[in-house]
Amino acid sequence: MFLSAPDVGPLEESYLIRALRSGWVAPVGPEIDGFEQEIAERVGTRGAVGLSSGTAGLHLALLALGAGPGTVVVVPTLTFAATANAVVYTGAEPVFVDCEPATGNIDPDLLAAVLDDLTGAGRRVAAVVPVDLFGGCADYSRILPVCASAGVPVLEDAAEALGATRHGRAAGSFGRAGVFSFNGNKIITTSGGGMLVSDDLDLLDRCRYLSTQARQPVTHYEHTDIGYNYRLSNLLAAVGRAQLRRLDGMLGRRRELREHYGKLFAGRPGVRLLGDGDPGANCWLTVITVDPARAGWHADDLARYLAAERIESRPVWKPLHLQPVFAGREGVLTGAAERLYTDGLTLPSGSGMTDQQVSRVLDATARFLEARA
Repeated sequence: MFLSAPDVGPLEESYLIRALRSGWVAPVGPEIDGFEQEIAERVGTRGAVGLSSGTAGLHLALLALGAGPGTVVVVPTLTFAATANAVVYTGAEPVFVDCEPATGNIDPDLLAAVLDDLTGAGRRVAAVVPVDLFGGCADYSRILPVCASAGVPVLEDAAEALGATRHGRAAGSFGRAGVFSFNGNKIITTSGGGMLVSDDLDLLDRCRYLSTQARQPVTHYEHTDIGYNYRLSNLLAAVGRAQLRRLDGMLGRRRELREHYGKLFAGRPGVRLLGDGDPGANCWLTVITVDPARAGWHADDLARYLAAERIESRPVWKPLHLQPVFAGREGVLTGAAERLYTDGLTLPSGSGMTDQQVSRVLDATARFLEARA
């Protein structure tokens, strides 16, 4: 039983066959154009650029925002490595900020203090990159004013958050630009791929240009900039369009799973759902946190039990400041991310899970809890 397996079927197959039979097998084509338009409409931005990964979107957007040697980019410490890797690709320095314990998202109060310190020291902050962790939007009502006051653009890493909202506004639409991932385990998948969205059409044009090896619009191969091979395949875009048609149903299934977990753990001392109470979350992955002093067991006790039942679970992201590759980087840390890493566990949340599979996971978890009651 996997944590979040791809949820694909006959509709995706039909869209892919249509794309193959059209002859548009090269990296560009009408499926990309259609996918970009449909994502932009869904998110409510003026445009979008289909790319080979969410990481590629972060990289290109950071370049367009001026990240490079001599600049810093503020990122959460509790996120997948790609968020900070993209910063390093540009030559900029990542500065890590700890999280809110209740949501795992970047702490706006710490962010404000970090930006004051950095700008006060005369350092150039190219961007702040909040992450909508596990499909719950960060607190942009507090983040955006802080960044605007410091004169720093926001690049929203919404890789995990397609379909999520906050106060009625779609994930991906809050910053100067937003990035989605369509990796195999995400809400929708194109096998591999991503999308950059923005109201800034000049920024999108610049990123689209860089994503195709920065080729000049002439008949021969002319290059005046270093570019990247980052464009999304037309065939994969066709799969994405089919997935997008099914998005609401897949969101509903994941939210249903979150409700099942909520009922299962309700009243269990020391156990809570991370980000519980966020009505706009897409419930990409359901995460529990366990206080072992109150619960009488640790998160990894449940992980081992589920593994013995051939059910996959995983710890919360290991904070980036603890990763060997980022050792010694700057950060403002409270220990909140480390506690979530120690006490958190992600549970199977895929929209493609059958009722039988859901029952298998819930029954196994219930047996574990009863044995420790």
